[in-house]
Amino acid sequence: MKNAVSILAMAVIFITTAFGQKTFTLTSKDLGGETTKVQEFNGFGCSGENQSPQLSWKNAPEGTKSFAITMYDPDAPTGSGFWHWVVFDIPANVNELVTNAGNVKLNIAPKGSIQSKTDYGINGYGGPCPPVGHGFHQYVITVYALKTDKLGLDENINPAIVGFYLWNNTLAKASIVAYYKRDK
Repeated sequence: MKNAVSILAMAVIFITTAFGQKTFTLTSKDLGGETTKVQEFNGFGCSGENQSPQLSWKNAPEGTKSFAITMYDPDAPTGSGFWHWVVFDIPANVNELVTNAGNVKLNIAPKGSIQSKTDYGINGYGGPCPPVGHGFHQYVITVYALKTDKLGLDENINPAIVGFYLWNNTLAKASIVAYYKRDK
């Protein structure tokens, strides 16, 4: 297995070097494989700290004029998943959201960015809060490199409309997945 991983890593390096392209990548200093009570929502039956994770990205494609971030739970028992965070109009010269940037009261998100409604009905970050005993849920955090500097939307727009605009303006995207469950 170790040899196969090494061969795969060398192949990725060769392809990246041979074609001069670097992979658009999203990382977090705050997340491992699972989210914690620090990221968990405070409300809706949960008692977490509701702190959005630090996120950073690199190697955006040429022509990127802005970024957007979403956090989505496809495992929510709603029939349509659950949107936990929607941030857009992040300026192209920004490559990081600091820990707790999703708290709109702190006003530490990048200047000019907009944090619109989540499926909790609030603006800003709303952390994981899966039903007790429902098992692990996936929380897909995605950064979008966009071909427009502004989506032309405001903080009152719902996640589905933002998603439509993202679909129409995305040059590239990168995601990380964190997992969370509640047993009691």
